[in-house]
Amino acid sequence: MAGKREENPAGSSNNLRGDVLRVLGVLKVATVEQIQQIAAPHLSYRHTDKPTPSKRKQARTASHTGALSDLRKHGLAENGGQIPGGDTLRNLTPMGLKAAARELGRPVGEMGDPARGAGRTGASHPMAVNEAVLALLRPKPDLSQLAGEPADVRAAAQAAFDAPDGLGTLASYATEVALPATGTWSNPSKGGAQADIVITAPEDGVPLLFVEIDNCYESAQVLAAKIDKYMRFCQRKVKDVDGTERPMWRTRWWVPDGRHADQPHPPLLLVFNRVGPRNPDTVTAQLAELTRRHWQGTAHDGFHLYDGKLPIVTTGMKQLQEHGPAGAIFRRFGRRHHQTLVEAIGNPRREAADARQQAEYQARMREHKEQLRRAAEQQRAEREARRPVCVGCGTRFTDARWKAIEPAGWGVPRETHPHLCDDCKQQAVTAECQAEHTEDGHQVQDRAVPEQKAGSTWLSRFRT
Repeated sequence: MAGKREENPAGSSNNLRGDVLRVLGVLKVATVEQIQQIAAPHLSYRHTDKPTPSKRKQARTASHTGALSDLRKHGLAENGGQIPGGDTLRNLTPMGLKAAARELGRPVGEMGDPARGAGRTGASHPMAVNEAVLALLRPKPDLSQLAGEPADVRAAAQAAFDAPDGLGTLASYATEVALPATGTWSNPSKGGAQADIVITAPEDGVPLLFVEIDNCYESAQVLAAKIDKYMRFCQRKVKDVDGTERPMWRTRWWVPDGRHADQPHPPLLLVFNRVGPRNPDTVTAQLAELTRRHWQGTAHDGFHLYDGKLPIVTTGMKQLQEHGPAGAIFRRFGRRHHQTLVEAIGNPRREAADARQQAEYQARMREHKEQLRRAAEQQRAEREARRPVCVGCGTRFTDARWKAIEPAGWGVPRETHPHLCDDCKQQAVTAECQAEHTEDGHQVQDRAVPEQKAGSTWLSRFRT
């Protein structure tokens, strides 16, 4: 035990250090509280008996603080400055990123760069990104870890547990992901975009989603330029390992193939965090006009097709934190009403039209099958009406007997008893055979009698 304490002076477990590596591997930079909220959300409901918020916070984050201390001792983590309010930022070193890649099961080349120096300017944007990840992920508390807590605490945790789920797991998220319009994944050139968050949660209806966080400092024109970069990346095609040319994003992420003539680009979610001076409603209206060529679909039979278009969806940070991805708080450019995230990035009217078409097709198929059934039933009835009846016993012929009496080709013996069933035919044949045998016997006897008479006459003449 002494040796273990010497190696990890803060006494953190492997699991705790692994949790910290995974969270920082995704977020790049975070406070201890944010790490705790994602890695161990049940701790947010403990230590409620502490007298002040700071002491409660200190108690909740103590275990992860110890894990960070041990990781820092091994050169895997480091302090990255402070944010307004005094919380210390933590980030991984290059060696720590490699360790996080192993924990997350990702290639090291997809981990990005260390977030050193983020705290020098207050890290307002990285903190907003982290809050968006928490709002979209919505980690659930482990209720079994709260069995000994007061009833009101357990009730609060139960309410959080019963709330609508978030998207995916921590491994579904990546931050600060380069989207190169030129260059390579590992060495992107100028002109590309950098997604604040990339989400891959196909199990929750979100195969691939780019997320851009705006703190309301940027104009609509600046945001439009960013969207141009997203579009350039989405339109870029490269040769894959099999030699086939396909969109560059498909060489890294899996997304189901779109329908014929309707294959939109991966959607982009804009989350407005209202801390800057700009009004997001005004910016959104201007941005929609500036980027119309990128997102506007083509009307088709009651819905729109978005082939080659970039779906753009907006929401606010406060609404996202309150309602999560399952809330009807998302507005897609070109649509009048708010929807859930899955509805906003999808094509509900197309889905409804497809469902109606499928229902109509199934109804036609059922009607067609019913018509075939009725026709077959009528044919069977007509055939039964034509089925021959045995003149001997009155029973209907079997199929085999009916087939046997039907006219055959030349050289085939004709049926001798076409009006009799098999049983009656057998009886008739037997009777005929017996009658013929009896008649043959009579003929033999009749031939023998005249010869005897003729001999007697000749002898009588001879005697006279």
